[in-house]
Amino acid sequence: MFTPTYIKEGQQLLKAAKKVVNYRKDVAKPEALDRTRETMDALQAAIKEKSPNKVEELGKKLVPLIGRVQPPHDHDMIREYVELILVAIVCALGIRTYYLAPFKIPTGSMQPTLNGIIAHSTNNPPPNFFVRAFQLITLGRTYEDVVSDTEGDTVIDIRPVKLRYFWDGSEIVMSSNRAYRVGVDPRVLQSQLNVVVGRTFHKGEPIVRGYADLGDQLFVDRFSYNFVPPSRGEVFVFRTNGIEGIREEGLGGPQDGAAGQSYIKRLAGVPGDTLRIDQPKLFINGHEAAEEGFKRVESQQNGFTGYRNGAPEYLRDPNSTVTVPPNNYFALGDNSANSADSRYWGFVPGRNIVGKGFFVYWPFTSHWGFVK
Repeated sequence: MFTPTYIKEGQQLLKAAKKVVNYRKDVAKPEALDRTRETMDALQAAIKEKSPNKVEELGKKLVPLIGRVQPPHDHDMIREYVELILVAIVCALGIRTYYLAPFKIPTGSMQPTLNGIIAHSTNNPPPNFFVRAFQLITLGRTYEDVVSDTEGDTVIDIRPVKLRYFWDGSEIVMSSNRAYRVGVDPRVLQSQLNVVVGRTFHKGEPIVRGYADLGDQLFVDRFSYNFVPPSRGEVFVFRTNGIEGIREEGLGGPQDGAAGQSYIKRLAGVPGDTLRIDQPKLFINGHEAAEEGFKRVESQQNGFTGYRNGAPEYLRDPNSTVTVPPNNYFALGDNSANSADSRYWGFVPGRNIVGKGFFVYWPFTSHWGFVK
């Protein structure tokens, strides 16, 4: 049977009003709810009577009453964005806590598999702004150009600072009381750019002129080791708490609120393994290491230098061996000639392991992608 348009519209309005009243009945003002319900009852009766004039009149009356029960919000969009941001923050914290954590490669001990900070001095001033911006985004490269404006100014201190609240940098304090800030870590500034305490500069002479590639940044998989034990050949991250011989210097990486710092190395020995190095080869349980990561280091190609003897504590010479005790692990850097690893300070307790290297997310160089 044909239903007149006014009846359909009245029924739709009535249905919407019921939803609003049910949704807001605990928070809306009682008098607004009472007036809305009375008008709804009257509209229901008019629909049954099939009275178009009454349906139209009561419909017009009901609409503003619904607005009082469920007033419009001028800032609904802002509220929704705030809620979205809060949910995203909660999700990010959950991911960081239970699955993925960001980690910044602090040193060159894993090169060329993973790059730490690499700095170079140059003779020329930095390129223009657009080139610098592009290289920062793609290569993680930052340029510095600091020139002495005082004759005979001497470096008297170099201390770490945070630039713009989050960027690791240095403050170079001069004998003239001038202080220059640069976006390069103090250790890199001294070891790679030759800016050291006691060095004197002439007026107009560059104190720092060059660039630094800020190192690979990756996600650490914190989840998998809850179900499977660490495997030989994996790149893994661990805290240094309680490991004798490692100085507490606070390098970049997941800290978990604990004292100490975090290192990243390749897992060379699991509990029970016996290791030996006969340059450039690594031997595990009497056999040459078979995992692909070890093979790349041993190849002495593409920047790899092979495994080295000569450490004071373990694997000093080709005849030295070390056996990994229960619930401990032996860590080696891929840059064996320049890596302070288990050859120097011993074993990594199982409780110290954070997770395995998962994915290099920045910069967008040849290392971008899954860690191998």
